[in-house]
Amino acid sequence: MTVQQQASDARIASLDLAAATRAEKDAALLLMADRLVERAADIVTANETDIANAHAANLSGAVIDRLTLNPERIEAMADGLRQLAALPDPVGDVVRGSTLANGLELRQVRVPFGVVGIVYEGRPNVTADAAGICLKSGNAALLRGSGSAMSSNAAIVSVLRTAVDDAGLPANTVQLLDATSRDSVKELMRARGLVDVLIPRGGASLIKTVVEESTVPVIETGVGNCHVYVDEAADLEKALAVVLNSKTQRLSTCNTAESLLVHSALADSFLPLAIEELITAGVTVHGDARVAAVSDDVVPATREDWGTEYLSADIAVAVVDSMEDALDHIRRYGTGHTEAIVSESVTATRRFASRVDAAAVMINASTRFTDGGEFGFGAEIGISTQKLHARGPMGLPELTSTKYIVTGNGHTR
Repeated sequence: MTVQQQASDARIASLDLAAATRAEKDAALLLMADRLVERAADIVTANETDIANAHAANLSGAVIDRLTLNPERIEAMADGLRQLAALPDPVGDVVRGSTLANGLELRQVRVPFGVVGIVYEGRPNVTADAAGICLKSGNAALLRGSGSAMSSNAAIVSVLRTAVDDAGLPANTVQLLDATSRDSVKELMRARGLVDVLIPRGGASLIKTVVEESTVPVIETGVGNCHVYVDEAADLEKALAVVLNSKTQRLSTCNTAESLLVHSALADSFLPLAIEELITAGVTVHGDARVAAVSDDVVPATREDWGTEYLSADIAVAVVDSMEDALDHIRRYGTGHTEAIVSESVTATRRFASRVDAAAVMINASTRFTDGGEFGFGAEIGISTQKLHARGPMGLPELTSTKYIVTGNGHTR
């Protein structure tokens, strides 16, 4: 089936889905969750094919980690759908309303986009998350995963489509596009008029391609070259905890810290501790000259290191002489995702928060908190680093648009 036909089918399904009640959508989400658990063995078997192919292709450990499914991760996928069912339905929410001077009643209400296309790499758990958040927000989903996860995604979508259909909603609410070639992505990017919005999730190359070549409106979810800046007024114990958690809690996510900036006033006291703990945790430290002078285990950093989203056990570390130097470094190399400061100075934290340009700013907290679930939004579709429509973790409201409903009593102009 062509992408054009699938998009047309999704458009038809979206009309019924837009009129579905919260109870109907929640029932479908709960059934989707139950079926994922019931069919976990089949999904794991399909995933084993993808893992074997990944090993044969010599893909990195980080990629294989993102690709791997097991009963615990499938249960987590199901829990994400259950949590979505428990969240308020944004569709129909009144954003604002008033009675105009002429007596007309004006309401701006949330409505679904209609058809949402999602292009993503690895991570078959995104398949369930994306399908669920689209369904809850009243949108039909066209999912285009990576070739590396073909078998896993096919198994998951088969389960989800059956559950949606059994719940009384259109099965074409969830569709998986062919991932054997790039043609399906190109067709999806050109399906303007059938697809309302396209969301890319993945590496810089994928996002750049979709943003630059798509005729369908795109919500850009950016890569995460996230920094932790340890200010001269930092508490060293807090700083060490924040740095370690930001870097090592999970290596393969976009909210993992890839760069550490340390004020020169703390270089002698903090850097030896931080480098030792990072290396003990298996992290390779790529440092500038002042960092390399602290330990023979530091790898000299290159210019490329400062702008790299490693997604691996690596971190780039530099010493800066002031907050302004830190902000300059972040402006040059940051991706607008998440930036963190560790400082006991209210003046410093306020200045950092107001001057840094990012979707999320963490003050004395790990970068790993930039997440829809951690923010209390439930499952997220991605973390937007653009400034129009949505920025930061994109939960249910961010997958809606609005319409104005004007009620009169024979009013004429």
